[in-house]
Amino acid sequence: MATAKKIPSGSWRCLIYIGDENGKRKYKSFTAPTKKEAEFQATQYMMQKDQMKQQKSENKFCDELNKYISNKESVLSPSTIKGYKNIERMLKKNYTEFYNMKISDIEQEHVQKVISNLAKSKSPKTVRNYHGLISAVLGSNLRLNTSMPQKVHPKLYIPSDDEIKALVKAVKDTELEIPVLLGAFCMMRRGEICGLSMSDINGNIIHIHHSLVLGPDKQWHLKAPKTTTSDRYIEAPDFVINRINEIGHITNLNPHSITIMFERILDRNNIPHFRFHDLRHYSASIRHALGIPDAYIMADGGWCSDNVLKAVYRHAMSDRKKKCLIRQISILNHFFRKYAT
Repeated sequence: MATAKKIPSGSWRCLIYIGDENGKRKYKSFTAPTKKEAEFQATQYMMQKDQMKQQKSENKFCDELNKYISNKESVLSPSTIKGYKNIERMLKKNYTEFYNMKISDIEQEHVQKVISNLAKSKSPKTVRNYHGLISAVLGSNLRLNTSMPQKVHPKLYIPSDDEIKALVKAVKDTELEIPVLLGAFCMMRRGEICGLSMSDINGNIIHIHHSLVLGPDKQWHLKAPKTTTSDRYIEAPDFVINRINEIGHITNLNPHSITIMFERILDRNNIPHFRFHDLRHYSASIRHALGIPDAYIMADGGWCSDNVLKAVYRHAMSDRKKKCLIRQISILNHFFRKYAT
């Protein structure tokens, strides 16, 4: 039984360990006027928790999975819930035995078998999404130590200045013009662009605080950003703001429509294929080349870590290295041609 300790206020507090989150131990606190009362509250909580754990362990995984998704619908984004439901359907279809097992019967080897099989056809990131949901549903009933597929660094493409010039020229006076300008020069995502309104712009300052996402009902929903860092203010270049004011609106497109139109524009204008999202990487690389500190670039891009920036810089350095090698080979070829005769 946990022991209560007296705190500066004169009350007594009892802490109960309830698990780890993001590598940190989490505790539930019980405070009362007396030591006995604080310990009694903590003991009651532990007994109720054990009872619920025992009850849950007798339920089927599929029932607990659907209950977990249902409980999260009011607090998670529609796109996240849509992803959870896709995982639920895949587990039901392809891993029926595991899907219908009682929680109490599931062991580490059962989870490992599912994950190892998924790794044959799914990307490491997708596999981790599956494992994260399975782990959340099992909770404290089974502490997992699953061997996961090795992470793969995404291959980034940073459009060249010439490609961006050709793209901007190609989208001139089309519904895609403003989205391209906001992506290439303001580091905005598709959903953020589609969720932006004229009222979010004050002078050159754009407040990004909405995103248009596809929900489980296959309808588009306007929602708050997934992370606090994505709710941000950025200063847009004059030419972007001026063009928005000339046109008078942002876009009537949804994120999916942007992707389809973007691919067609690249095809029609013989521009090498890259994703609309790669415009953000171009914008970040330009800011880095101008000497803007990484902290400011991260804030403008809505990134909570510098992982993407590091990948962008690695790509940029790789391109420079290739150009240097080509130049060195050219000099060497010239040298040998000159002295071989």
